[in-house]
Amino acid sequence: MTHVDERADKTGQSGQGSTPERQLWSAGNGRSRRKTVTYADAGVSIHAGEKAVELLRTKVHRTHRPEVMGDIGGFAGLFRLDLKKYKSPILASSTDGVGTKLAIAQAMGIHDTVGIDLVAMVVDDLVACGAEPLFLLDYIACGEVVPDRVAEIGAGIADGCRYAGCALLGGETAEHPGVMRPDEYDISGTGVGVVEEDAILGRDRVEVGDAVIALRSTGLHSNGYSLVRHVLLGAGRMRLDSVIDEFGSQRTLGEELLTPTRIYAKDCLDLIKEADIHAYAHVTGGGIPGNLVRVLPEHVDAVVDRSTWRPQPIFELVRTKGRIEDMEMESTFNMGIGMMTVVSAEDADRTLAFLAGRGLDAWQVGEVIEGTGTVQMVGSHTRG
Repeated sequence: MTHVDERADKTGQSGQGSTPERQLWSAGNGRSRRKTVTYADAGVSIHAGEKAVELLRTKVHRTHRPEVMGDIGGFAGLFRLDLKKYKSPILASSTDGVGTKLAIAQAMGIHDTVGIDLVAMVVDDLVACGAEPLFLLDYIACGEVVPDRVAEIGAGIADGCRYAGCALLGGETAEHPGVMRPDEYDISGTGVGVVEEDAILGRDRVEVGDAVIALRSTGLHSNGYSLVRHVLLGAGRMRLDSVIDEFGSQRTLGEELLTPTRIYAKDCLDLIKEADIHAYAHVTGGGIPGNLVRVLPEHVDAVVDRSTWRPQPIFELVRTKGRIEDMEMESTFNMGIGMMTVVSAEDADRTLAFLAGRGLDAWQVGEVIEGTGTVQMVGSHTRG
């Protein structure tokens, strides 16, 4: 934290009759009567940033794990890794952002959900290799630091960290006047996790005969929003405050588009203890085929049957308004699936029962067969 020491008076004396103290730093000799230019004149308010940090302090404290050392405001976040818990610990790291979903948040003036999206994008990538997320660092860049708005964004990030069981260890808020408009901001995050070397999940474990299980998404999550904005708000001329009957409960388009990304981290980590999980695929940019293929060895294919589920109405709205071909939809959006797990066939039912007990909508979407390392999308979604 910034500390100002005001021991000396205006003449450089430490007190009446005292010997002048050595002045360590000076911006001038004090004789100029011209008004000097300040950092605030250039559009940057250090005090606003400090106020935002103070507004977030309680939220950040709620994310702390026992390993966290110190408090926010230092130069670096400190985390004591308990090496006694692991035989051969491997650190995993991931970094990501939220993309142009932020434009929806800024247009609606709702800033407390995109932080959840940010955490989800980072921690569920870590979980995909079997790693437990330990801590996250965030970065918020904005045209103007408005303390309440930054605190809203940060509160969402803190909430996401609590859902994921990781600590919000620190971060940076940067003010970029002249580069970004006062109401604009961008956010990113970097997470670190840990996994035992012999417990790393991935393509080395995937075998012919494995079951592929899908976990339903909460909607679009945080990918494809440039296309969404183009077809719905641009060419489609739809309004964010328009009530869409298909969404139900008098839900507006803007509310649907800001639905937070589901965080699967805790559920996936606990599932590893209950079933023979071979791999996870976090379905983000690239859709189902583009992400599931990342966990397939070269001698197998994954067959995914579209007829086993129906995507949420938002996907059909985007497809019809934009006249988008099915292949483009599948390569851009998650199509209603946020996470996929590849599990031994013997543990498929156990996996589904466990996920149902956690309140997650999950189903077997396909299987692993002999092949060449590709994803085969078969069947058709139910529409109408």
